Amino acid sequence: VQLQASGGGLLQAGDSLRLSCSASGGTFSRYTVAWFRQAPGKEREFVAAIFRSAGNKYYADSVKGRFTISRDNAKKTVDLQMNSLRPEDTAVYYCAADGSLILSSIRNENQYDYWGRGTQVTVSS
Repeated sequence: VQLQASGGGLLQAGDSLRLSCSASGGTFSRYTVAWFRQAPGKEREFVAAIFRSAGNKYYADSVKGRFTISRDNAKKTVDLQMNSLRPEDTAVYYCAADGSLILSSIRNENQYDYWGRGTQVTVSS
């Protein structure tokens, strides 16, 4: 499966933004899809994920209550709605997918086989 992330931009604190991850190839509904982000000088970190079958959603504590992940299997997209953005949300955001991920590994970037190119989100104070 090929992934492409889009929707990044330059915003101010408190703004909202919606990122989209579009997929091609594969049976999309069989893939767990996650968003990760990497800020300058920091390691890439888990943001949110939506499990392939039951559609369970998981979030990093830092974004819980502000970000919402959703998927549309017919359109082969996974969106990340980001509200109440903060300067510390500034990062390159990546979407990733895997077809055989187990639930306990959902936050582990090393378990994802497919990655899209990142999209930059910059939040100014």
